[in-house]
Formats: sequence, structure tokens, C-alpha cells
Amino acid sequence: MPVVDVDPDELRYLTGHDEKDDDELKSDLFDLGLEFEGWTEDDEFQLEFAPDRLDRLSVEGVARSLRYHYGDDRGVYVPNTNSAEWTIEVEDQPPERPYVTGAVVRGLDLSDGALESLIQLQEKLHATMGRKRAKGAIGVHDLTMLKGTDLRPSDGESSSLDLTGGQDPTEASEEPQDEMVGDAAVEPVGGNAITYTSADPDEATFVPLDSDAEMTPAEVIEGHDTGQTYGDLVADFDRVPAIYDAIGLFSFPPVINGRRTEVSEDSRDLLIEMTGTDQWTIDHMCNIVCYALEARGGTVERVNVEYADDAPGEYAGRTLSRPDFGTRTKTVTQDRIESLLGVDLEPERIIDYTERAGLDATRVVTDDGVAFEVEIPPYRVDIIHPLDIVDDIGRALGFNSLEPTYPDVSTVGGRHDRSVLEDAARDTLVGLGFEDLLNFHMTNEAENYGRMNLPEPGTADDGDSLVGLADPVTIQEPYSEDYTILRTWALPSLMMVLENNTHRRYPQDIAEIGLAAGLDDSHNTGVAEHRTVAGALARTDASYEDAKARLQAIAEAFDKDLETPATEHPTFIGGRAADVVLDGETVGVIGEVHPKVLVEHDLELPVAAFEFRLDALE
Repeated sequence: MPVVDVDPDELRYLTGHDEKDDDELKSDLFDLGLEFEGWTEDDEFQLEFAPDRLDRLSVEGVARSLRYHYGDDRGVYVPNTNSAEWTIEVEDQPPERPYVTGAVVRGLDLSDGALESLIQLQEKLHATMGRKRAKGAIGVHDLTMLKGTDLRPSDGESSSLDLTGGQDPTEASEEPQDEMVGDAAVEPVGGNAITYTSADPDEATFVPLDSDAEMTPAEVIEGHDTGQTYGDLVADFDRVPAIYDAIGLFSFPPVINGRRTEVSEDSRDLLIEMTGTDQWTIDHMCNIVCYALEARGGTVERVNVEYADDAPGEYAGRTLSRPDFGTRTKTVTQDRIESLLGVDLEPERIIDYTERAGLDATRVVTDDGVAFEVEIPPYRVDIIHPLDIVDDIGRALGFNSLEPTYPDVSTVGGRHDRSVLEDAARDTLVGLGFEDLLNFHMTNEAENYGRMNLPEPGTADDGDSLVGLADPVTIQEPYSEDYTILRTWALPSLMMVLENNTHRRYPQDIAEIGLAAGLDDSHNTGVAEHRTVAGALARTDASYEDAKARLQAIAEAFDKDLETPATEHPTFIGGRAADVVLDGETVGVIGEVHPKVLVEHDLELPVAAFEFRLDALE
């Protein structure tokens, strides 16, 4: 969970409530879902909150939420923006990092903690929405130190600007698409330009932050502290991302800025630039930063982003006006609000609570009855479903004020049959000497298939009949290369545990009852999930007979007839493997693990193992 350091005096100043003491602030923040975790060495609050509210990653965002909570502000607020005077020309940029956005903010006072707050917001956005700068990186520059190329058009020239707001095409759900409401007025072209392009890592030079010497990007990656931390993001690029003005290179995103444009407390006008792999992400990161700086008294000025005709990505040949302060709308019915919150509310009260949450609502009549079209401000990246709006209404109403009631259904709670069966099977395994495990359900293709001597799905002669050889459920945007799919069987997880426990005493008898899944078009979700039982015996004398003896004991405990006809499975030794057949149905496999698999997992003694479906014990 993200933790943000917030100065309580800054909160009092930005909210205009000097009368609030620390305890009152803590209570008010708790109502908003921000939990007090302790004090910093500088007597600041350490606040922990759900990572969806990225607009609260700075004291300015927290203060904004408090002002709505106190009723000082109401409804959607969209800052005014001045006409664009700067343009970011995008040409020959690295295809691995094709997108850029930006804004200019003028008239700032960065003293008295404002600069520290901006730096913290930048770091927290990098760590969360920016995926440690991999998906989006923020550069903040002193505008007075930049010299732009004159781009003022001659008479009759104009540019066609994109007004779509760059909505993320992947932001889709079962709910209707958001309706975009409004957009900032646009100017044809800015008067000055900088260029987002690529550079030879061994030839381009600049003086990076925290350095006094000119360095190439390659030298920064090799010898600069920040370069060593983030250089891996671009180390494999033939040409690295670079931003130039008329003087030369001043930013090497996503690694480090140049010292020439370094921001200090004396800086008044800033250029905000962001590069990344997704336009929607960096545009919304830009919105959050602009709202925070506008709260400090800054004036936001638009920037035009001109993509070359041959630029990679979907914005080739288009010009975007940024920041994109267009709002969205979602529709939620009154019945849904009342049923989820458990209270009856008049439409006027729903509109009031919506405005106190920083949203706007309009009552409409639909085929489903009374509903509300809710307008969402551009910094609220967390609202993707009508349930998020209901949650905001509930917080404005006050969850603590809701009276608990018994549901109006005549049912008696009890344990699910599957849970009872699972506990019984687990008790049996423990009684047979197995140590019960709880492993991750996510893994990767190499662990699930390759290291288990299994072929890729769809390439085996036996099709998907082999245990473990199902088409995997893949993660579209995995956080780590170690977790890219849902496992199709549990035995690979047990082998990983044995691999990590070679320093432990033997014998090691381990077992797990857990989730396995695979693609299956016959299910309405497209995915077939099941609970699986897996056990492994790692010892000097482990054999097929040892594993079968335990499997036989499990079958007898659940009054099942066990048969083990010989089979072939690449994870097990030929002639030492069999199908697990319970009451005439083939439900798993048992055998002695193949030496290839043992060597792959650095194991120096035999392993006998089995795996079968839990529901076969019903």
C-alpha cells in the first residue's frame, strides 16, 4: 500500500482550516480511507491508502479531498488553461517508448515545502502508475533555461488537432464506454518547440543531474548512480529516448534530466514532460501533476504534441493538445445506489453527496428507472465502474453512519461442501506425513512446462490429455516475468519448493491443495478452474510404490476405488508412471519424476509424486 508523508501544517494551510488539531485531521483522513501509520522524523503524517486514489499521492491532493469532505468545495473542478506557446515535436522516437505528453505551469512559488511535495508526487507516480518508470516517466524542468525553436506559422497555415483526449483503447469493461464531456480550447501551433526523438547512446552528450561533467547516455547508464538504477529500461535500445531544445540535449528519459534545466525553489515557470509506452497513462499522470501545481497557485498552459507522419503508434500524423482536461460521464441507477448502501435516498441527497465527492450528477429517467449521469474530473483515474461512484457516495454519506441490518432472507450460514471436502483431504495428507503448503497460483511458462519436461500446449501427440498440458490463462500486462500465467497444475510449484529447500534436512514430504486453471471454450468465462491435490516425496529411497501407498490411503479414506494403469508422461520416468483412476474415472497421474526434471531443479535424490483433481474425492 502506498505511504505518503504529509505535513499537517501544510494540510491546514491548503484546506483553510487552521482550527483543526492533529487528532481531528487524523479522524477526517480516516473517513476518507487514509490511515495514519505514524510520524516521520520531520513530524509529518505517514498516511497509507488504497493505491487506486493516485490523486492523493501529494499533500495538495489530500487537501483537495478534505475540502470536499468539509463541504468547502463542491462538484467537478477543471482548471483554466492558457493558450499553447510551446510544442513538442515527435519524430524518430524509439518505437519501444513512442509516446510523450506535457504541460507548462507558470507563476509558481516552490518554497516552504512545495518543491519537496512535487518531488514526492513525482516519485510516487513513478512507483505506481508509471510502473517504476517503465510505463511512464516524468521530467520537470525550469522553463527559463530552455530555448525553443521558433515555430510561429506564416499566414494561412494551421494544424488539425486531436480532440479525442487520447482515451486508452484498453479501458473497456462490461459497462458502457465513458462519454467525454468538453475539452480545452486549442491553438494551432505553439510559438516555441522542443523535440522528442532518439539519440546515439555513444555520441549525444549532456551534463546530467548530480554531475559536473558531460556524459553520453551510455556513460550515464554505466557510471551514474541514477543511470545504474534505471538504465536497464533502455539498455537494449539501439537508440535511446532524448529530448532536445535549440541548445541541445536536456533530458534523457526515463533515466535522468540534464543539470541545465534543474528545478530549484527559485524556479517559477516549469515545463512538465512525460514519456512512456502508453499515451493514456502518461496523459493522466500529467493531469495529476498539473492539478497539484495549480493548487499551489500555478497557471496551467497547454502544450501541443505533434507526432510525425511515420511515428510508431496510433497517433502518427496527429497533433494533441495537452494536458487533456476533458471529463467523462458514467451512469448509475438510483436502485443500485440504494441497494448497495442499504438506505433509501432522495435524488436531491444523491446529487448532494456526489458533489461532495468532487463529482457532478444529473438526474435522468431511463428504461431502468431513475438514474444519474455522473461527471468525473480528469484526475480521477480510479473510477472505471459505477460501483466506484457508489463508493464515493457512501463515503460522502459516511459509512460509519449506516446502521447494520439483517438481510431479509431466511438462510442459515454454513460451510461450502467444497471447503469441507478440501479440509478433509488436507487433514488426510497431514495425517500421512505430508507438510501442507500454500503456493502462488501464478507462475510462468518455463516453470509450468519447460522445466517439467512438458512440450508447449498444442504440440504434443496426446493433445491436452496429459496432466498439466492445458492452454494457460495468460496475464495481459504482467507485473513481473515470473508471473505471466495461471498454473495449469500444482506439481511445478512443489518442485520449486524442493529446489529452494536443498539446504534442508531430508526426507521432505510435501503436498498442496490449490487452484489450477486452463482455457476452455465450453465455460462461459472461457476458463476452466479446478482444485487440485499434489504430493511429492523427496528422499533417498523415494519410489513409485511409496507414492502409490499414500495415494491408496487417500482413496480408502474417501471410500474410493483406486486403479493405476500404466501411462506415459514426460515429467515422469517411462515405465514408472501411471494414470490415477478413481471409481473408473481418470483424474490424475502418479510416478517417479524424470531425471531431466530433477537436474533442472538442482535435486540430487529421487522424487516420487502424484497429482489428481480434488472433486474426484466427492
